[in-house]
Amino acid sequence: MRDIEACRTSRLGGQLYRCDNCRQERYSYHSCKNRHCPKCQNDTAGRWLEQQQRLLLPARYFLLTATLPAELRPLARMRPGTIYGLLFQCALAALFKLTRDRKFLGALPSVVAVLHTWRRDLHFHPHVHCLVTGGGLSLDGTRWRAVNRSYLVSVRACSLIFRAKFRDALTRAGLIDQVAPRVWKKPWVVHLKPVGDGLPALKYLAPYIFRTAITNRRIERLEDDAVTFRFRDGKTGTWRRCTLPALDFLRRFLQHVLPKGFVKVRAYGLLSPKKRHLLERARYLLTHRRHCSDRAPATAASDTPSRSACCCPRCGATMTLLHTLFPNQRAPP
Repeated sequence: MRDIEACRTSRLGGQLYRCDNCRQERYSYHSCKNRHCPKCQNDTAGRWLEQQQRLLLPARYFLLTATLPAELRPLARMRPGTIYGLLFQCALAALFKLTRDRKFLGALPSVVAVLHTWRRDLHFHPHVHCLVTGGGLSLDGTRWRAVNRSYLVSVRACSLIFRAKFRDALTRAGLIDQVAPRVWKKPWVVHLKPVGDGLPALKYLAPYIFRTAITNRRIERLEDDAVTFRFRDGKTGTWRRCTLPALDFLRRFLQHVLPKGFVKVRAYGLLSPKKRHLLERARYLLTHRRHCSDRAPATAASDTPSRSACCCPRCGATMTLLHTLFPNQRAPP
């Protein structure tokens, strides 16, 4: 919270610019660079998107989403590092168990997995998105095995394996007694859909990787110790508004802050650092199997267009740096 309060204020320092044309002065303050700040990391998200786009294979992609059941969410709040780690581990173990099966694929796919802990209204809803190639490198490494255009693995089978592996992992961790027994009898939500060449899914994920839950643009009103923000309803697609007491709003926001050092984006399969040579092998097999056009360069995913600090916001002329403001100086008048 201290980082977010200080972000883009004189407390972090910055620069003072003056327009060469209209003589207007402009203060440009530094960002806090906290990965949970709603104002930061647009440039970082853009660079991540460009890097991931270069790693995309010329193949069809699927987006698999594995969701933590409501009965396990209180435990996730108490032990976030442990439960989030198991969410990654068990969801990917279930996926790879099926993709290794020749009935479905019999190959090793490329996977990038991203943790989300929120819904659009900021409620706690931990789930993992996995961008998976619709095919993989055969287990002997000699050819690319592709799947049917609209089918990767059985969602029902993936759900059952995901649930069983999570139960076993909690047993080994000594946490099984803290979970209601009914959770092991209900179906666990696993969703799978085709996403074309994978780029639309990456553009969807990029803005949420380097900041948390909400952007400043969605906050509409701060008055009478209450916060009003808007969000898009996932079922109807319409915009709705929510007004919360300030402390409740802060509680909803802060429950999505990750443990220090926790990695929320992970690479598996052909994207694993130890198997990148297999990724290039797969690319070679795919590009020699068919001609693939070069992909267009990615654009940074951002809520608002950025304006250079050296461009005057009034007339558009060049601005000259007058001096640098060091951190913790007094705010300008």
